[in-house]
Amino acid sequence: MKNFRIKASIRIFFLILILALFPAYVSQAQEGGSGNAPVETGKGGNTFSSPSEKGEHPLSTPSGKDDSPSIPPLKKGDTGGFSGEKSVVDDTYIIGPSDVLEIQVWKEPDFSRVVPVRTDGMITLPLLNDVKAAGFTPLQLKKDLEEKIKDFVEVPEISVIVKESLSRRIYIIGKVAKQGEYLLTKDMTVLQALSVAGGLAEWADSDDIIIIRRVGDEVKRIFFDYEKVISGRKLEQNIYLQPNDTIIIP
Repeated sequence: MKNFRIKASIRIFFLILILALFPAYVSQAQEGGSGNAPVETGKGGNTFSSPSEKGEHPLSTPSGKDDSPSIPPLKKGDTGGFSGEKSVVDDTYIIGPSDVLEIQVWKEPDFSRVVPVRTDGMITLPLLNDVKAAGFTPLQLKKDLEEKIKDFVEVPEISVIVKESLSRRIYIIGKVAKQGEYLLTKDMTVLQALSVAGGLAEWADSDDIIIIRRVGDEVKRIFFDYEKVISGRKLEQNIYLQPNDTIIIP
């Protein structure tokens, strides 16, 4: 009888112990998930918490933020990186009237400035007065300026940057969506120029387009058959345009 009471007491003790420890076990299981998931750490031991630990859905976007990049709206007169923006030119670029040049003289801020090329092809610089710029490449003009400025600067270091290439223009007239004057970008073809002008109008004579090009005192007429070019039969007619070319669409 005595042994029975002892065994019953032991069973009651373990039952009370299990009931006391069970809530703590449940709480730990809820906080730690399965209890077997490893914690990811970055370099230096930094712990990366999951979105769920912050109360966020894994696929949700944080409130007040947008995944898409912030793109400022274009202001009036802004071209968004096309016409009128800084020009990327190579060493063969020929400076012309209306171009805008940045002349930088190392350690001589009084000589450094941004100047337009006048219609007579000249630019004006301090002490040097009028200097011819049109007809030169940036490298040729750099060397010419370095020679001229030696009387004022012992060892001149000059850079010539074409900030705006406004002398390179073409003209598109006739039956297109938007006829007029356009800036000539590098390696622009006839098809690209027509695209910039909005394409051919409905009643355009597409097989009789003419490019007028002046070479010295000579005027050349270059024919362009739109239908044959886009079909791949006359791709050689899709030539690179040159400054002052005029495209006529009858």
